[in-house]
Order: sequence, then structure tokens, then C-alpha cells
Amino acid sequence: MLDTSPPPRRDQFLKEHRYECARTFLEMIANVAKDQTVQYLLTMIDDILQEDRSRVEIFHEYARKENTTVWRLFLPLLNRQDPFIVNQAGRIIAKLACWSNETMEGADLHFFLAFLKEQLRMQNNEYKQATARCLQMLLRVEEYRQAYATVDGITTILNALSANNNFQIQYQLIFCLWCMTFNPDLAEKMNKYNVIPVLALILTDSQKEKVFRIILATFRNLLEKPEDSQVIQENAVAMVHGKVLKNLSLLQARKFDDQDILDDMQYLDEKLQASVQDLSSFDEYVSELKSGRLEWSPVHKSERFWRENAVNFNEKNYELLKILTRLLEVSKDPLILSVAVHDIGEYVRCYPRGKSVIEQIGGKQLAMTLLTHEDANVRYQALLAVQKMMVQNWEYLGKQLEQDTGVSASGTAGTKKSVIPAKG
Repeated sequence: MLDTSPPPRRDQFLKEHRYECARTFLEMIANVAKDQTVQYLLTMIDDILQEDRSRVEIFHEYARKENTTVWRLFLPLLNRQDPFIVNQAGRIIAKLACWSNETMEGADLHFFLAFLKEQLRMQNNEYKQATARCLQMLLRVEEYRQAYATVDGITTILNALSANNNFQIQYQLIFCLWCMTFNPDLAEKMNKYNVIPVLALILTDSQKEKVFRIILATFRNLLEKPEDSQVIQENAVAMVHGKVLKNLSLLQARKFDDQDILDDMQYLDEKLQASVQDLSSFDEYVSELKSGRLEWSPVHKSERFWRENAVNFNEKNYELLKILTRLLEVSKDPLILSVAVHDIGEYVRCYPRGKSVIEQIGGKQLAMTLLTHEDANVRYQALLAVQKMMVQNWEYLGKQLEQDTGVSASGTAGTKKSVIPAKG
């Protein structure tokens, strides 16, 4: 009846037999063992809901009359072995959660969000696009945004973006991030996950208008929605470092009919140009370091930069130094390793207690392990950094000898040994 009737007749039947229709569907799904039949029933339910969003209430009303919830009726289907059943059930649950005034909460919501996370992580998941569509629906609803962030959903999206996806999945996943940036609290935290460098890289590589349109809209939110002005500045600096201004100039040379793209480009260009005027070399360095994408930008080789800013590396319990040492530990990129170990050496050279600080956080040992690295540039920079640490040792020993014996480290009474500082 429902699958063969024309839409007006089907609509009339559903209005007259709401409870009976819901009961028939759910009892058959629960009691039929054959996967093909369950697939057919779930597809019918999905089509019925897609045809008229208000029909989600048919199933909510049935659940209330049966003293249960729709989540308890549909969530168990996510544990089935058949991937089509699992995917179709996920689509229906997302619709029931988004198109009704009755939101999903608590353990049910946590279970469903964890399920979607796993589906995104799954290798060779033929339904990844459908999973992303479910997330797009959910994250339009404010109540679900924070919940998804608390289950580390942002990291999952970024990891999925780093895989070789087609442009449609790219667009869907970035759309999810865009939705989350409408929450001011999440917009403030977003770049702690390195969202801006990831999106900036996609902006550079993508040729699809819908992809860079959603990236620009996300960037705009990251400058508009946070309530902390310092976070806004940090986000702007991260965009500048990610070469967003350069990409904007390239995009502005193209012709677009979409007014939203034109407005977002103008807004971002004005805001980022203004931030460049206020950008100090230290702000630029912090942005580059926190992006994890170190390169030989001018600040690394600037004697003035290190002389003026070495002490700033002690702030926030040595946060920047810990990022540098972490890069030495985990990075496989010779360029990043070379720059990071160089910077540790410069800090040691320019801050009086730098050597002891670096030893405390494990940087000295990590630098020494790079002396045998396969890349010649890494070995060279590691050697320079270790030399700077050892030079401080000899200076210290020389002063101790003078105090204890009255003889300089060079063996001459009353004179001080001249130590040639290592070059940066």
C-alpha cells in the first residue's frame, strides 16, 4: 500500500493510521530475520520521512505510547552485521534527532555520536559520504555541536580530511566544521586542533568552488564568533601564516557570481591586512610553531629576534619549548626537525639558564639523538645545537676553576678564557 500508492494517497493513509503504521514497521524489523526484508523496510521508512519531515512525529508518538523512546527502537540496528542496514538506520536516526522537537540526549546521543565517529574512521567505508551527511544534519542543531566536540569529534573530522577524499566528502566534512564555528565557545577552541592550517592547505590545493566557499565561510566565523579578542588575533595570524592572504589575491582575480564568496573574500582580506599591520615577529613565530609546520622563515635566523624574545619562551610553563621538543620527538619531516633543533639551540645561546631548562624538558637528549639522523641538514643543525649547550658547560667550568684556584681555564692567572660563541 505505502510503497505503491501515489503521494497524496500515501499521505492520507499515514495521517489516518499513524500508530498502526509505526507499529507494523517496527514489529516487522524486530521479528524478521532476513536482511533483505529489513533493508526494504528501512528504505521505506527513510523515503517516508524524506518526503515529509513532520512524519518523524509518527515514530516519536508511537514510542511515547509504548513507554519507550525511538532511540531504543532504532539504535540496536547499528549493531547489525549488514552494512546497508547499519547505514540506513543511521540515516533514519539522524532524521528523527534533527527534524523533531524531541532531541536526543545522554547515553543515547553519546552512543550515536561514537558510532558516527567510528564510521568516519573506518578504512574503505563505502558509506562514508552518508555518514558525513548524518553529521551535517546533526551539527546544524546547536544542542549537538558541543556534544560532538566532547567526544573528540573535531579531531576525527580533521583526520578524515587528511585522507585522500573526493571533493564532495571534503565539502561535507568542512561543512561540519563550519556548523560548529557558530558556537562561540567552539570557535574559540577550534584552532587548538590546528583547524586553520589544515583548511588553509586545502584552500591552496582545491579547484572546486563549493569547497573554497565553505572554507572562506569557516574562516570568517573564526574571526567573527569568538568573544576573546586575543583568540581572534591568534586565528588571524594563523591564517596569515597559512598564506590565506596570498590565496585570497588569487581568488579575487577570478570571476564569481556567488555574492557570499565575494563578501567573505572582502571581509577576510580587510581583517587579515589589518592584522598584518599589528603582527609582531614573535606573534608570527608563535603562529608558525603552533601550526606544527616549521620552515626557514626570517625570524629563525634573526639575531635580534632571539636576543629580544628568548625569555618569552619561558611563558606558560615553557609551552613553546615543549612544542619544539615534541616536534623533535614525533616529526618525520627533515625540514621541521632542522628548524626545531636550531631554535632550541638559539634559545640555549640567548637565555642564561636555557641549558638547564632544555635538559629538564628532555630537549637535550632528543637533540643528541638527531646527531645520527639520516638527513645531513638535520645532523648539522643538531650538531650546532648540542655545541651551544656544550659551550655553556665550558663557560661554567671555566668560572668554577677561576673561583677555586685563581687560575683561568686557559691556565693563565688573572685572565679569563675567551670562548668563541657558536654561530646560529
